[in-house]
Amino acid sequence: MRKTVSFFIAMLMVAGLGFVAAPKAYAAEMGKIGYVDLARIFDEYQKTKEFDKTLEAKGAQKQSERDKMVTEVKRLRDESELLSAKAKETKQAQIDDKIKSLQEFDRITRDSLRKERDTMVRDILKEIEVVIQDFGKAQGYSFIFNDRVLVFKSEGNDLTAQVVKTLNDSYSTKKK
Repeated sequence: MRKTVSFFIAMLMVAGLGFVAAPKAYAAEMGKIGYVDLARIFDEYQKTKEFDKTLEAKGAQKQSERDKMVTEVKRLRDESELLSAKAKETKQAQIDDKIKSLQEFDRITRDSLRKERDTMVRDILKEIEVVIQDFGKAQGYSFIFNDRVLVFKSEGNDLTAQVVKTLNDSYSTKKK
């Protein structure tokens, strides 16, 4: 009976060692694994920052144009207050035309800025993807994951800062 119990305990120990050693052997076979925070890469990429400034400046310029149009509508409304009923109708037609122009300006501006932003975001994300792929190949990684899908992540496997540096270095070289 003791031999059976001892044999059983020995078998459990061997099996336990197998469970401990198997993940390490499997991990070694899989290769290097890392992850990146795509949102942080996008936000810290110098090209993104410059694009945001450019888009903000365009938005401010369009807002200035819009403010002039609104001021014109207000001026026409103020003028119409002093006019006779017949003249008010004529002035109201002008006001309505200006309001339609303002609404069309708003729609065109919003669509234009959104399309420009979407195109640039798409281009930047493609660029980031290429850099991550090149980085992974150059550094010998088998897998690089997006950190949003990870349940647990070791800070030692975070490649975000390295990818941001690679992107920014590449971008500054291209600018020169």
